[in-house]
Amino acid sequence: MDDLLLDDAALASLTALIWVSVIGAGLGLGLRYLLPHRHTYGLLLLPAIGAAAAALTWVIMLWVGVDESWGWVAWVATFLAAIAIPAIVALALGGSRTAADTRRRHALTAGRV
Repeated sequence: MDDLLLDDAALASLTALIWVSVIGAGLGLGLRYLLPHRHTYGLLLLPAIGAAAAALTWVIMLWVGVDESWGWVAWVATFLAAIAIPAIVALALGGSRTAADTRRRHALTAGRV
């Protein structure tokens, strides 16, 4: 049963990963209200993408060897990914959904609207 316990370094890494995911979700939620076309995608899409992007970036940085001892570098890179990736998805998805809705409305109304 003792082999299931985490050492201090593993526990610190797991705690940091949880914090990174929560903050990434918060950043994604904030982006939802800053970017246009939010009516074209669900409430939890950008927070989920933000959390996933932050967690994945954090894990990749740990695998590469960049950890908390590098200071702010790991945190800034992680949170830039948590902002950039959901923003790109929101802008691409919002624009394409709006264009598709316009085309569909035109097809359904045979151009009368």
